Amino acid sequence: MYSIIVVPPPTTEDDSTRTQFRLAPGERLVFGRSVPEGGLLIGHDGVSRRAGEITAHGTFWTMSNLSARQTYVVENPEGAGEHIKVAPGRLDAPVPFEFSRIVLPAAGDLLPVEVWAPRHDYLRGEDGTDGEPTAPAFSVDRTKRYFAVLAALCEPRLRGEPHAPLPTVDQVVERLRPGWPAASRTSVQWNIDYLAVKLRLKPGPETAEPGPRLNGKKESLVSLALRFDLVREDDLVVLAAPSGRALR
Repeated sequence: MYSIIVVPPPTTEDDSTRTQFRLAPGERLVFGRSVPEGGLLIGHDGVSRRAGEITAHGTFWTMSNLSARQTYVVENPEGAGEHIKVAPGRLDAPVPFEFSRIVLPAAGDLLPVEVWAPRHDYLRGEDGTDGEPTAPAFSVDRTKRYFAVLAALCEPRLRGEPHAPLPTVDQVVERLRPGWPAASRTSVQWNIDYLAVKLRLKPGPETAEPGPRLNGKKESLVSLALRFDLVREDDLVVLAAPSGRALR
């Protein structure tokens, strides 16, 4: 039974012709500019002769960085910027993503190698039936306007652009108009300030001490929301709420 599928970087040929490598648990795949028969050959002068090695382990995989000086990045294309770094010489670094992209810096180019792992299993049901329920770490109501503001701020990075600049307040206003016709700069900025307090990025006005304003507020909100999955791609439906389900 194969568990890991590796897709090489695209070439000048038709992308659909790329050969896929299928690994069963325990099998290894060496990749680089000069590899043994059966390895993943990457014909680029900027890639080490033996650049790295992928090992399948059931529902996850590990990667060894065999280069002497170059750090590799493994991205989760579905995770809005989620990634891990694999330092030079690091062996068997575990990769937890179901869909991953290894980014190989190569003399000014960034070469992507895709790795697909099986769908992960998750525990079903609650964490217990006795006693009081566990309080949520972050309490957000997806029917409220503040959540739509947060979703609009997160949208560019959730759409597959992990390093996209955040939208301006004016852009957020325009994005929210379909479901919130009365949206304005003042109301959007109020909700951003409210989110900063609600998500405990800054104290409330009744307890805050005099001092400088919180800089990078939008960046801090988006970073927190994406890191803890407060906003997922599925939540972006709130940005086009149909009539009759307007946000409150």
